[in-house]
Amino acid sequence: MRDQVIASAIHGTGAKVVALLLLTCLSGCAGLGVEPWERDQLARKDMALDNEKLDLAQDDHIYFSKEGSSGGRAFAGGGCGCN
Repeated sequence: MRDQVIASAIHGTGAKVVALLLLTCLSGCAGLGVEPWERDQLARKDMALDNEKLDLAQDDHIYFSKEGSSGGRAFAGGGCGCN
């Protein structure tokens, strides 16, 4: 009898409470900032998004092939001549 009560609690509101608690715990980690002693790790050269020159060249090729234009990424508008 006790096992049935526990099973019904787990499948009923208990599962919702556990899911809500898990979601709350996981989302709490997303709000943490970078501590001052961790900034040196993020400032390393190998942590940069454009560290690998070959990957950067491939990404540029894919971007400009899709965009239909070449030249910088800072300007608005597409390769069709419209702004």
